[in-house]
Amino acid sequence: MNIQWLIPVAAYLLGSIPFGLLVVKAAAGTDIRKTGSGNIGAANVARNAGAVAGALTLLLDAAKGYLAVWLASHFTAGSIRMMMLAAVLAVVGHMFPVWLGFKGGKGVATGLGAFLPISWEAVVAGIVLWLLVVLFWRYSSLGSIVAAAAVPLLVYVLYAPGHAPPEIVTLGTVIVSVLILVKHRSNIERLIAGKESKLKFTR
Repeated sequence: MNIQWLIPVAAYLLGSIPFGLLVVKAAAGTDIRKTGSGNIGAANVARNAGAVAGALTLLLDAAKGYLAVWLASHFTAGSIRMMMLAAVLAVVGHMFPVWLGFKGGKGVATGLGAFLPISWEAVVAGIVLWLLVVLFWRYSSLGSIVAAAAVPLLVYVLYAPGHAPPEIVTLGTVIVSVLILVKHRSNIERLIAGKESKLKFTR
């Protein structure tokens, strides 16, 4: 059997592990889907189950994206085509997990982890951009939206400075960016209406 055919399936299944749901159930015995925004991502977990649970969810969601791409690289001798396919499918798995009726998170942390082996420089730049937006406007969702929109440009510039990246890298990055933005459509609507919740840095 050609193991390469298993990589897309493994990437999707890894991405679909609902760590936010599992962390909150283990810590508090509750269903995070019935709390706050109902999202299984780190932001909703942190708001409703505490910073530790939120940080753990963030790390685990990022780790599954990273592992999916690392496995693709390991078993295909670093094929960027298979790595990008794994990155996209890991994010798709997080957003549309088979275990939860295809209703998952928004893909930010999983995308962050997935792109680390592909262009860690772009990931770092995206995190810095997210921080700047959040510190200035205090909207976590706005930071995610701006960073997601900027990632295709960041990857294009930083993947191989002075050279255009392979077309598959550009295509895969744009697909992930668009998926994340679409998943944030309710946040975008609330931001426009002035109803989005701001982060509180002090109590």
